[in-house]
This record gives sequence, structure tokens and C-alpha cells, in this order.
Amino acid sequence: MGDLTAAQRAYRQADWAAALRHLDAAEPERESAAGLELRAMAAYGNGDYEASVSAWEQLSERHAADDEPADAARAAAMAAMFLLIDTGLMATVRGWLRRAERLLVGLDGTPAHALIAATRTYERFMCGDMAEAARQADTAIALGERHGVTAAVVIGRTSAARIRVIEGDVAEGLAELDEIGALLTAGGADPLTTGMMYCELICAAQGMALYDRAREWTELMDRWRGGAAMGGIDGRCRVHRAELLRLSGPCDAAETEALHACEELRPWMRREFGWPLVELGTIRLRKGDLAGAEEALLEAHRHTWSPHPSLALLRLEQGDVAAAVQLIDDALEHPLDIPSKERPPYGELPLAPLLDARSEIAHAAGDAATAREAATRLAAIADRYPSRSLTATADLAEARAALLEGDPATAVTAARRSATAWADIGAPFETAAARTVMAEGYVAQGNPAAAQLERQAATAGYAHFGAALRSDRSRALVTSDHAIGATASTPAPVELPAAPSDTTSGLFRADGGTRTVGLGSRTVTVPDLVGLRYVARLLAEPGREFHALDMTAVEHGTPAEGRPDAQQGLPVLDEPARRAYRRRLAEIDEDIDDATAANDLGRLALAQRDREYLIVELQRAVGLRGRARTTGGSAERARSSVTRSIRYALKRLADHQPELAAHLEGRIRTGAYCCYEPDPLLAVTWRL
Repeated sequence: MGDLTAAQRAYRQADWAAALRHLDAAEPERESAAGLELRAMAAYGNGDYEASVSAWEQLSERHAADDEPADAARAAAMAAMFLLIDTGLMATVRGWLRRAERLLVGLDGTPAHALIAATRTYERFMCGDMAEAARQADTAIALGERHGVTAAVVIGRTSAARIRVIEGDVAEGLAELDEIGALLTAGGADPLTTGMMYCELICAAQGMALYDRAREWTELMDRWRGGAAMGGIDGRCRVHRAELLRLSGPCDAAETEALHACEELRPWMRREFGWPLVELGTIRLRKGDLAGAEEALLEAHRHTWSPHPSLALLRLEQGDVAAAVQLIDDALEHPLDIPSKERPPYGELPLAPLLDARSEIAHAAGDAATAREAATRLAAIADRYPSRSLTATADLAEARAALLEGDPATAVTAARRSATAWADIGAPFETAAARTVMAEGYVAQGNPAAAQLERQAATAGYAHFGAALRSDRSRALVTSDHAIGATASTPAPVELPAAPSDTTSGLFRADGGTRTVGLGSRTVTVPDLVGLRYVARLLAEPGREFHALDMTAVEHGTPAEGRPDAQQGLPVLDEPARRAYRRRLAEIDEDIDDATAANDLGRLALAQRDREYLIVELQRAVGLRGRARTTGGSAERARSSVTRSIRYALKRLADHQPELAAHLEGRIRTGAYCCYEPDPLLAVTWRL
């Protein structure tokens, strides 16, 4: 009995691995009901999701065999809840809830009834059935209060508040979410419920583009999670931090958080893994790493998660306007309604980012009618859901539409409102985008001096954020505004002098285990880090793109295609996950039969889609002759390794030669392909 007590103590101290070690040593208590429940929670905390769900399933079967239906139903409800948290497979969730309900036939209200209602609340919420979700939330709150199930009360209150916000009762819904936030901060719920509901508060704020509120709740969650976060909660918090850094910058910090989030969430999420992947792709798109953005976004699409609007905007950045138009139109006309608590498929709020992208793409395509339609719809959404960010988005859409309609005065006024709001929010990328549209308006008005000021400010904003590609494009336009404006407003163009282009020398020479580096007259000697050797390779051929595999191959002295680990990686699904997927297929088949018997066509369609998803995942996991396929091989490792090495080296270099480090940070692009892009205003002759 001592080992079980030690395991329970370790669990309370959030030492999940120690809890499992003590539990394994506890004979025969590890197979008892208390041992199985402890294993379910400790395994979840320790990162073994399938072992956790399996323990809940075994616990339910144990209680049922011992003729303890209420306890068996509670364990079944917990299995359903854990499946709901991380898989996005609602058919399996419904299957376990039905088992729990069958076990409770003939019994009055029990704690298990409260847990069933709480889980059904989010199952319906994630599937977009807000009326039934609200009804289940009320039931979860009432039963949770009656039977002392705090988790059911908090979950019910949170989902009810989110529903109010989505349905337009914004003030009341946000007030209720604030109260829940205070409850969580005061320690009013268990760690798992606290972490998941903190995530819900942030998702609600992000969905309305209430970034100040999202930042406050993210900071609260960040302070709480040290030592308390379990399972995938830490990774979810990282996604929220990446979302906020995607707004405020710097872009490299946002990408780092998103990469860490993907690494941490890979063992947890199934369908919803598309959420951090899209965030990563969006950040890379802003940064100008188009190849890296495409890789992340297409991987999200393979998880049946919508990669839009970012994929449509990526096609626009790549110069394929026609493809961008088709993709954004299809995303708006046929939105993917994948169950998600992060992005619930219901209402107008999820359409706002898509409409913003449609506005930008229509502007590039010169389609005034589509730009006006997007602006009108965005204005209506901003009216219904008061938010400075949504209003700023609608103002910029208005500016784009007005430009295409030949009304530059309105365009300038609307773009100025947008830029002012985004600057106040602290969003340099959005501010720069609004200034760019304002500059177009000034050019159309024949005011090149004002246009030049706005483009200079936009260039600086993009550079400060870390959007190298946008910054370069904006810089290239700075000197053209005056000439364009003069042509429109005077009989004879005024020829401007070329922009000054300074020339300097750069030193980046290796000497044994050190490297002498400098920009201009000041040189220093630093250790020859791996990242600096990668930088030297890029400086040797400015403007050339090198695949990350080629960079690491040169470093290791072997050609990329000949390296022994060139095709090795981690299994797409490990064996326990494959076994669990097969069990889930059986549960989905049961849900399909149940939906067919009830003639519930909506649920039937969702269940069939769950089944298709699992089959595709299993097919992806099995290669020739039944061998397990792998992912994350040398290409992905090379990209991560090169990026980390270069960033680390430049950070160390900044301690000794900040001017050189700043120049390299602004001109080196990393990702699947790496490149040193010369500064058009500062020509550097490198001595290597």
C-alpha cells in the first residue's frame, strides 16, 4: 500500500513520471480501481495519451464487472472527455457517452450525469449545435452544483459564456468569462480543468480579435502553467503566445513559439494538430519564408484542417492571383466545419479573417465589386461584435474598395483610421499594411510626398516586425512614389536622383577554431560556431537559396542524398496509437449505425468524415509490406537545426558586434531554404 500512497503523493506534486514508477511497483494495488484512475491521470500528465484513455476504459470495464454502474459510467464519461480534449473525433466521444448513459439507466442524478452533460456541452459546441450545447451547459451547471462536481460547473459556465458571445450577446458573455477567469486564478478548479478553461478564455478573445484581453489571459495562463500544466496544455499555451507574437512581433520569436508548440502537441492532437500548423505557416508567410509556410499549411490541410486564409494569401505572395482568388472563394463558400473548441464552426466570427483576405486578394486582382462585398460584410461583423481590431480590419477593407472605385480621399481616410488603430493595439505588420494602402491613396490623389512618408514608415514597420520580404518590396517603392505622383499632377515629370547606396566592407574569415568578423572598420574575434559556418556559406553566394539539407550535408562532409539518416524519422503513428485508432474505428461504426437508426443525417455525415479521417491516418502510417512510415526525417531536422544554429550564433555575435549581427539578422532568411539577401541600400563586399 505504501507504493500506491507514494504514487498519489508524486501525482499531487505534478511529478507524473515518479507517480507512474511508484504505481508500477505497487502490487496488487496498481490494478485496483484507485490504481487505474491514478494511472489515467499520471499517464496523461506524463505525455502518454493513449495509455491514459486506455486506463479510463479499463476502469469503466472494471467497475461494470463489479456491478458498480455509477462508477463505471463516471469512468466512461472521463474517457469521452479525454477523447474530446485531444482527438477532435466526435463519433468516438458520442460512443463513450452512450455507454455511460446505458450504465445509468434506472439511476437518478449522479456525479456521472454532471460529467456526461459537461462533455456533451462541448461535443455539441464543437459541432456547431449551439442550441443543444446551451441546454447541456445548463444541465452540467445544475447537476455539478448539486453533486459537487466543480469541473462540470466550470465547463458548463465557460461554454455557456462562449455561446453568448458567438450569438451576439457580447457584453454579458465577456463579463461571465471574466468571472470564470477570476475563479480559475483563485484555484477554484483542478489543474486539467483550469488549463483547458484558460485556453477557452483565450480562444474566445482571439475569436473576437480582442487582443488586449487575450494577452491578459495568456499571461495569467503562462504564470499558472509552471508546474501545474499537464498533457498538451503547455503546448496550447505556446500556440496562444505565438498568436500574440504574430501580432506584436518579433516574427522570429513567434516562429520559435509555434515550432515548440508543434513539437509539444504532436503526441496529443489528432485533427486539431492543424491549428498550430496553420499558426506556424501564417507566421512564416509574414516572415517571407514562403517555402516553409507552404510546407506547414499543406501539412495542416492533410490533417483536414483549413489552411485558409493563409494558403490563399501565400498564393498571392507567390504571384498567382488567379489561384488566390479561387482558393479564398472556395474557403468562403464551402468552409470546413471540422469540430474544434479552438475555432468552433459556427456564426460569422470565423468568416472575418477569410473576408479580410478576400479584400486583399480582390484589391490585388483589381476586382472592385468583390472588394466592396468583402468590406460590407466585414463592417457588419465589426458592428455586431465590437472590437477595435475588427473595426480596423473593416476600415482597411473599406480603403481597398474605395481605391478600386476611384475614391482616393475615402481610401486615405479609412486607411488612416485603420493604421492608427493597429498602431494603438501594437500590431506593426497590420499598421504597415494599412500605411501601404494609404500611400496608394496619396499617389492616386497626386500627393507623392505624403505617399513616400507612409511607405517609409511601412518599410520600417515591416523590418521591425521581421517581415523581410514585405520590407524589401516596400523599400523598393519608396523612391518611385514621387515620380508617379508628379506624372499624375504636373505636365512634366521630375527626375529624382537615385537612392543613396552606401558601400562598405565586411569580414567573416575563419582561422582554426575562431572567426574574425566585422562590418566596416570594427572587427572582433569570436568562437567559430556552427551557425557562423552556415552564415559564411550564405555570404559566399549572396542571393542564392540553399536547401537546409545542403547546408547540413556540407557541415557533416557528406552529400545530402547519401547520408545514412536521409530518410529516417519518427513513426507517423506509433504502435499504441495505431491500435487505438483501430478501436476508434469500431466506435465510429457504432455511431454511424446509431445515427442511421435515428435518421440524424448531420451526425451521420460527421461520423463518416471521422471514419474517413482515421482510415487515411492509418494508411499514412503503413508503408510497403506493412512497415511503419516515418515523418520528420532529415529534411525537417535539417531545417530546424540550421535555423536554431544561425539564430543562436547571431545572438552570441550581438554580444560582441551588434551592428554586424543586426545586419545579418535583417538580411538572412532561414527555413526550408536559406539565403543571404543583400541590402539594396548598403552594398557589402565580403572577405571570407
